[in-house]
Formats: sequence, structure tokens, C-alpha cells
Amino acid sequence: MFTIHKKELKWGNETLTLETGHMSRQADGSVVATYGGTVVHASACYAREPKAGIDFFPLTVNYQEKFYAGGRIPGGFFKREGRPTEKETLVSRLIDRPIRPLFAKGFKNETQVIITVLSTDGVNDPDVVGMVAAGAALSLSGAPFLGPIAGARVGYVDGEYVLNPSFAQQDESDLDLMVAGTDEGVLMVESEADELSEDVMLGAVVFGHEACKPVIKMIQELADVAGKPAYEMPEMEDLSDLEETLSKEFSKGIVSAYKIKDKQERVKALSEVKQEALDKHAGAEDEHDEAVAEKVSKIMKSLQADALRGDVLKSKKRIDGRKPTDVRPIVAEVDILPRSHGSALFTRGETQALVVTTLGGGRDEQIIDAPEGEYKDAFMLHYNFPPYCVGEVGRMGSPGRREIGHGRLARRSLERLLPSTESFPYTIRVVSEIMESNGSSSMASVCGSSMAMMAAGVPLPRPVAGIAMGLVKENDDYVVLSDIMGDEDHLGDMDFKVAGSEKGITALQMDIKITSITKQIMEEALKQANGGRMHILGEMAKAITESRNQVSDYAPAMETFPIDKEEIRTVIGPGGKMIRQLQEDTGCDINIDDDGNVTVSSVSRAGVRACVEQIKGLVAKPEVGETYTGPVTGTPDFGAFVKILPNCEGLLHISEIAEVRVGHINDVVEEGDEVTVKVVEMDDRGKIRLSMKGVEQEGDVATRLEELIANGGSESNVEDMEDRRPRRDDNKGGRGRGRGPRRRSA
Repeated sequence: MFTIHKKELKWGNETLTLETGHMSRQADGSVVATYGGTVVHASACYAREPKAGIDFFPLTVNYQEKFYAGGRIPGGFFKREGRPTEKETLVSRLIDRPIRPLFAKGFKNETQVIITVLSTDGVNDPDVVGMVAAGAALSLSGAPFLGPIAGARVGYVDGEYVLNPSFAQQDESDLDLMVAGTDEGVLMVESEADELSEDVMLGAVVFGHEACKPVIKMIQELADVAGKPAYEMPEMEDLSDLEETLSKEFSKGIVSAYKIKDKQERVKALSEVKQEALDKHAGAEDEHDEAVAEKVSKIMKSLQADALRGDVLKSKKRIDGRKPTDVRPIVAEVDILPRSHGSALFTRGETQALVVTTLGGGRDEQIIDAPEGEYKDAFMLHYNFPPYCVGEVGRMGSPGRREIGHGRLARRSLERLLPSTESFPYTIRVVSEIMESNGSSSMASVCGSSMAMMAAGVPLPRPVAGIAMGLVKENDDYVVLSDIMGDEDHLGDMDFKVAGSEKGITALQMDIKITSITKQIMEEALKQANGGRMHILGEMAKAITESRNQVSDYAPAMETFPIDKEEIRTVIGPGGKMIRQLQEDTGCDINIDDDGNVTVSSVSRAGVRACVEQIKGLVAKPEVGETYTGPVTGTPDFGAFVKILPNCEGLLHISEIAEVRVGHINDVVEEGDEVTVKVVEMDDRGKIRLSMKGVEQEGDVATRLEELIANGGSESNVEDMEDRRPRRDDNKGGRGRGRGPRRRSA
């Protein structure tokens, strides 16, 4: 019934297995990839006819993690997987980016790749396995795909590169880098790093690419025995005559338009040239020939690319007159908004990001439900790209894949420099609102986020800046561009984003639009990016050079301190009664983790101080030789019981009140009096003996004590003692400590 083909490879610390022919046999390509105890299924399907009326490749990549993969049921009321999580969206983009440029030019058939995590062992991240499975499924499908591709994760532990580090190893690693490519070269890089050098980062990319090669070979061997027949691409229509005509008529207009520095004016001029070409060759706009219009639009876009790229390669000059290494003018500002906890406005050319930092308490942490288990996130960075930032009218709604991806890249750039929660217990939310955009808005978000957090008092050790690098390459001739604009991104061959501090790189993302690039080009781009990053850091320093010493007055006050884990129950109280009462009395939020770390936050600093004192009092333990002040809770004949801590009482024997004789306890103290006592002894059973001798008193107690000493003490009054002595009741039994009947629970 099944014709199963399987290939295995020892890869890193685990065995990688690719299997086809067992599941999803009706899909064009179907592969089950197993790595350790992690199992991922990938399918690839494509329509046999191209989709009409589009000028792009309709590829959809969906990565999905099933909760049953980790042996869990989804949380919440809706007990099934819902909309894609942020990780699923990010991994979908991660797999999409290296496979999209490898489809045959002119292929417009709807194509869908679905990657499903079936089992996760909690050791190996399924995203790498999913990328390998997707590359294998496409290679088997028969689609016009110039693969195979493979991907690998690279860590850097103790100065050594590690292939596909486990989750535990990732926690110890100075680097988390994903690389994907073909046998020829690298197509995609995504990483975050702990301020590593350009040489270390380049070495990691090369190491990861070399590790991909045996996997690519295995996929090719599987495709040779189990692949579907190749899809026959229809012959491309010869448009050389029309292209030559349009080039003669409109190339000068395109070149002239590209000499306009202002983006909106340039876009308008290019649009007018294109419309003129359509009117002349496809008929009037209301009755033009759709087929001809599509051809004209395609050729005009190609002519725009030729004009931009040719000028860069020939004259080494760019649209706005810059040299390849030049960065656009920068204006950096902080404290833009009066009531925010921290704000910054970063403007670079025609790209501008307004970034706002908000600080919160432990209750503001984001709770994330994942197949591996639930966890909390105390740092959030959100990126918004409203349509007005490019002067357009557009849809407003929930963030799309691009916004989620750009936000994650900015987060990766800053995350390694954040303070620990122990030293800075705030939850941090950063929001980047793109106010203008003409390329590299994600890197503007990095710069603005760094400044906004420093302005908010988040103790970053150093500022972080980012720059986007581009590439124009024809045969062996190429030019690397610093701080690319939108047109240079769209019509260029590479989008290479590098972020970091003065010490080193914190994040790197690279997307290649051609089949691959060489190590030499990557090395040159990294070196050029370093110079650009240092220049940007210098411009940012004109606004703010280091993190402020304290948070904004509008930010919540917060204090974190440890308590014994055995005392957590004391602070929470039965049914949460104690912690609710503390929060109600002080107006504070209280968060206690499993290790006993207590975080108290409130808009009122006085409230925080009061709450902290009460909690510390609840869990405090008395020490011999220390003095405490507390109320008298009972006065039996032999002394007084004093509450020295919220959960602790001791006995002040009548002989320990003064150096002179005390005939009656009430000669000096009465129930409800505040007294100051010293702990003189604690036995193994927890009984505490107190003393007032030599301890200064206040109020009525001090007055009575002075009179007693002046009189040389007092004698016992037997009659009075009889009146004070607890009476025994034959039915109810005796009374202990003179404080009412003692009740026993059943």
C-alpha cells in the first residue's frame, strides 16, 4: 500500500531522517522530517495554471505548531489552536525568505507550503527541522524550484561554534543564528548575538552553510528516487521588440525621475512616465488592452531597475547623490512626549520612527502558551507601519507578517543588552510608530528604541544602532550600498541589516534576491556596515549618551527583594486573604515567583515603601539581642505577651520589666500598650523570652516605669491578685494566658 523512501544522516548531535510516501500522498511533495524526538511534516502543492492578472509570485508559507506535539492542551476557553502565534508567523517568514527567490522567473502559479510540528522533544527546536522539511517537499514536488535548500542553527559557546544547539545550549550561547542556502551559497541569515565581532559573525555564517551541504545532498538523493515529474514552464513570450521601443522612448524620462531626491516627487514623476507609456501602447486608461498593459508595466519596472542599477555600477553615485558608503542626514531627539516614561524621535533622511517606552510591573508580563509549556515575557517590542508613513491610503487592522517580523528584528538587536529582572524588575514595552518611510525603518526602530529606553531609565550598558546594507551586482561587478532607500531595496540584490553597539554586533539579518552571494561580498558588507554603525551612534549621542539614573516620575515605583520560599504561604495567606488585604491597604501590585522573589509596584512610592515594610515584617524572624517595638496582647499574672513581629509573640516575664520589684504587671503595662523589648533567649521550640530592662520606653509606659523606680518598686496586693486571677469553671475548664477560652478545631 505504501511506497516509502527514507534517508538518514548523522547531523550535529542527532540523526536527521527524511521520509516520503507514508503520509499525505496526494500532495505534490510531502516529507516527514525527524530530528531526535522532534517530528515535522511539510507539504508543497501548486496550481497547474498561472494566476491571471498578477505581477508577483503567489507563494504562501504556513508554519504551525500543534499543542499535542508537546503533550499539552491549549489554555483558555477555546481549546484548539487559533490564529498564528508570533513564533509561527516569524518561522513562516523565515522559511519563505530563502525559497521565494529560487522559483523560476515568470512562475505565477499559486503555491502553498504547509509545515506542521507533530512532535517536539523539548530539546531540539522544530523551526530548523521545518525548514529542512520544506526544502525537501519542494524538491520532490516537481515545481520549478531551483533548490534544494537546507537551513541550520549555529550557536557560539565558549568560543566554539555549535551546530543546532539544544534549548539548554541556546541559553548558554553568545549567538543564535539561522542560515539557509543552496549548495552554491547563502540565501538567508537571521541572528541575534552578544556583541560579537564581524569576523565571528562571518565565521558563523560560513560554518552554518557548510553544515547545510550534506543535508542538501541527502535531499537531492531523495528527490532522485521519489521526486514528481518536473513542471513544464510555458515558453516566455518574446518581448524584445516592445522592450527596445519602450527603452528608446522612456529611458531618459526614467533616468531624469531618478535624479529627483524627494521621494514623493520622484514617485510622482515615475508614475507619470509609466502612465504615458501605457497610454501610448495599451490605449486610453478606461479602455486599454489588459494584456498589453501587463507587458508594458513589466517592462517599465525592468527599465527602472536598469536605470537605477546601471547608474550605481557606472558612476558609483546613488539616486540622492550619495556615495556608496554615505549615510543619510540624521536627527536624533528624546523626551518628545511629556507623559510617556521614555520617548525618542529618530529621523534618517525620509525615514522616521517615533518610539515610546512604557514600564510596568510583573502583572504586565505577557503570558505565552506554547507546546513546550507556558512562560512569561517581560520585554515586548512592537512595530507599526501605518499607511500614512508612505503617503498612502490603506487598511488598518491587526499587525501583518511584515510588522511582526520587523518588530522581532528590532527586539533581537536590543535583547542581549537588557538588564536582568533582578536588577531591573520592570516589564518593558517599546512601541515604534513609523511616521515616515523610505527604506530601513526597522533599523530606525532599533536606534529609536535604544534612545527611548535610555531616556526611560532602563539601564542599558551602551546604545545600539542599526543600518541596512544593499547590493547591486551584475556578473562579477558589484557595489555594496550603506543605508539603502526604498528603491535601492526593491530593485537591488540584497537586504543586509546589521545592528550593534560600539563593542560588536547584536543582530544580523540578510536576504538575498539572487541565487547566492560570496563570502567576499559578505565580508565587505560587514566592514562597511561597521563604519556606518559608528557614524550613527555618534549622531545618537548628540541626543543622549547613557541611560538615566532613575525612571520617570510617571513610571510606577518598584522594589524587588527575596524572601524564604517557606514564607511565601505566609504572605499569600489562606485563600490569598493576606496578599489581597496588603494590596487593598497599600494600593500596590504584589508579585511573588516560585523562588521567593517579591516584586512590589505602584504609582505611589510611599505605598511601595509601606507595602515592603509590611511584607518584610510578616516574614521577619526575631534575633537574640535585637530590640523590637510592639503591642501588649495579654497580661497574665506572671508577665505580658508582646507581639514583636506581625506573626511572632514573646513572653515578657514580670521579673524582666525593671531592675526593681514589680508587684503587679499592670503597674507598668496594660493590654494594648506599645512597648520596646529586647530578645534575650529563644529555645528550640520557638519560645521567645523578652526583657524591658535597660530599654528606653515612651508614653504612659515610660511614665509608669519612672514612678515605679522612684518608689523603689511595688508590693503584691493579694486581694487585687485574686480579682485579676482567672477563675476556673468546672464545665468550661481553665483559661490560658488570661485571653479567653481556648478553642480547639475538630
